[in-house]
Amino acid sequence: MTQALVVFSGGQDSTTCLFQAMQQYGAENVQAITFAYGQRHGIELERAASIAQELGIRQTVLDLSLITAITHNALTDAQAAIETDAQGMPNTFVDGRNALFLLYAAIYAKSQNIRDIFIGVCETDFSGYPDCRQIFVQSMNVTLNLAMAYDFRLHTPLMYLTKKETWALADELGVLDYIRTRTHTCYLGVDGGCHECPSCVLRERGLAEYLAEKSAA
Repeated sequence: MTQALVVFSGGQDSTTCLFQAMQQYGAENVQAITFAYGQRHGIELERAASIAQELGIRQTVLDLSLITAITHNALTDAQAAIETDAQGMPNTFVDGRNALFLLYAAIYAKSQNIRDIFIGVCETDFSGYPDCRQIFVQSMNVTLNLAMAYDFRLHTPLMYLTKKETWALADELGVLDYIRTRTHTCYLGVDGGCHECPSCVLRERGLAEYLAEKSAA
């Protein structure tokens, strides 16, 4: 039976991917891998664990907090204000994060005889992170296949969706309310969202747009 591994943070996007993988492969054939990298919004780790438990999904948590020793950003420094530079890049960007995530996910996946890996990156409604682009994921797919002589398949079901469309997908999967109430997205770690950080703004704007469109239909 084909299995899948989902890079899972406990946020809106990765939880949507988790539900899609469960629908496609069957919950018994899906695993989740979660990374603790020193993120200031550590509440997402708690949400990820509780969601995995609720859904009966096997979850593996890896400690990658060593990344904080070699790079600095507002996502791992609780004292840093969240800002955007002159080129439009938020200081919440963690250099190499998704490359690191996909590498470790692939190593684990191969140990489990899994080839299909899901990651909820998106280049439509996003904060300008270069490692959320399809060209990066495609390149990483080739690199991982060459590095381990193994045919991985990296899936990015949200890549070309706006946040409104991601909420629509959650609704199609029958989990809109679950994702609204159980997932955590806020960079500042505020339970229920701070309503101000880039992540909250994208999430809430997309939800408002989707609900407005749905009610008008």
